[in-house]
Amino acid sequence: MPTQNGCSINTSALDHSEDAEPLIENDTVPPRCCSARFNLAVLMFLGFSVVYALRVNLSVAMVVMVNTTDPRPAPNSSKLPECPVPSGRDNTSQSFSQPDGTPQYPWDSETQGWLLGAFFFGYLFTQIPGGYLAGHYGGRLFLGLGVLGTAVLTIFTPLAAKMGSHWLFGLRALEGFGEGVTYPAMMAMWARWAPPLERSSLTTLSGSGGNFGAFVALPLTGYIAQSLGWPAVFYLCGGAGCLWAVFWFIFVSDDPRTHRRISEQERDYIINSIGPQGTAHGWSVPVLPMVLSVPLWAIILSQMCANWSYYTLLTSLPTYMDNVLHFELKSNAFLSALPYLGGWLFSVLSGVVADSLIARRVLGVTAVRKIFTLTGLLLPAGFLVAVSYTGCSGMLAVTLLTISSTVGGTSAAGVFINQIDIAPRYAGVLLGITNTFGTIPGILAPIVTGYLTEDHSLAGWRKVFWVAAGICACGALIFTIFGSGKLQKWAMTEEEREEAEGKEDRSVISA
Repeated sequence: MPTQNGCSINTSALDHSEDAEPLIENDTVPPRCCSARFNLAVLMFLGFSVVYALRVNLSVAMVVMVNTTDPRPAPNSSKLPECPVPSGRDNTSQSFSQPDGTPQYPWDSETQGWLLGAFFFGYLFTQIPGGYLAGHYGGRLFLGLGVLGTAVLTIFTPLAAKMGSHWLFGLRALEGFGEGVTYPAMMAMWARWAPPLERSSLTTLSGSGGNFGAFVALPLTGYIAQSLGWPAVFYLCGGAGCLWAVFWFIFVSDDPRTHRRISEQERDYIINSIGPQGTAHGWSVPVLPMVLSVPLWAIILSQMCANWSYYTLLTSLPTYMDNVLHFELKSNAFLSALPYLGGWLFSVLSGVVADSLIARRVLGVTAVRKIFTLTGLLLPAGFLVAVSYTGCSGMLAVTLLTISSTVGGTSAAGVFINQIDIAPRYAGVLLGITNTFGTIPGILAPIVTGYLTEDHSLAGWRKVFWVAAGICACGALIFTIFGSGKLQKWAMTEEEREEAEGKEDRSVISA
């Protein structure tokens, strides 16, 4: 669809030469600061900060919820810990003071692994339906209710834990069930809201709330758990999610056409630059072409590989800090959070740089996505290998983990937003598909980590880091070979398909 001073980046021209992307004249682009699209990105950023706080709070609280790290003695339980235990603590969560009457539970490392992975069992099932419905109806309702529902359930975590580990497993699975719609709904909304030359920056800004939420939530939950007792962690995180939902439903609209406070200039800019891809996809989707799409499978496999290392750290890093390096809880929580600070900063920066490279025609979309994916997966893998040989040097381990996650943030402008490149109109569905597969590591990684580290040894954790690094490197290789940033033919509207056929006919005649 033509714009006022050019043409949409989503036209079929992309199918012929992705480096021939049209630019929009600067005087037609309304300022981004305080714009409706930027305000939407900020609200999404805050929403995903809450989402990750709700997701990781159990990882830190688990350290004080159990009355011992593992009540079953390991075969070599008679030997001393490999890393020296600081004077004044005995390496059990009993050394962490809790208010009188705060319950603790005898869960072994295997049970803890299952509880940490329970969230993702539910998270699996609502990704695709959420993306499909958000693409048809709009993502506002689904994203808002997803966060609100998870927040309300989180408040009941202490009650579920008191009733037993099976009840807590079920509650965490229900939380995942509610939260599963959030990311597909986000992508479905950006398909209607993000001008193509601002796609990377707006999407990475909103999605980076996950890293920022983990960075804030990990030390904050550690402080709350030690100061007020671990049940307060879930009450406060749940309350924050409910508060966010109020602002979301007041200020957000599904589409720039229906937004009450958007300027006419910004509305026209968004609608014209996105073109026909900014409309709802209807009830039917091209399922078979999606299944046979090589670029889509490249996203799926690469995202699964990247998520393995991410979820390994997200769910198990506090346990590593406690069991092996013997950090005190507040230090444990803060140091566990450091990697996410770097990841947040680099994910936002990578989006700005990626948009700049595309807008200035330095590189095409495919090249940009592959470069940022390669640096965001391969380099972190090398640092994870290095972590496995740091031994008992806690500061060195934290430094390398922070560098690994920081560099890994660049993948936010790569494979993690590639769905909106290859099929903007179906971006919500595609993200639901890729996130469904990408959630599998969230289930398996904590369980595998629990099995590999039953004896809490350095050798066991070395295996954990090597497995994560190897899988991450495989993902980088897969996307580099098979990834694409081109609009796929099966994702085109009838208007775009006719335009593409017309250009092909004209090129044949001119040849």
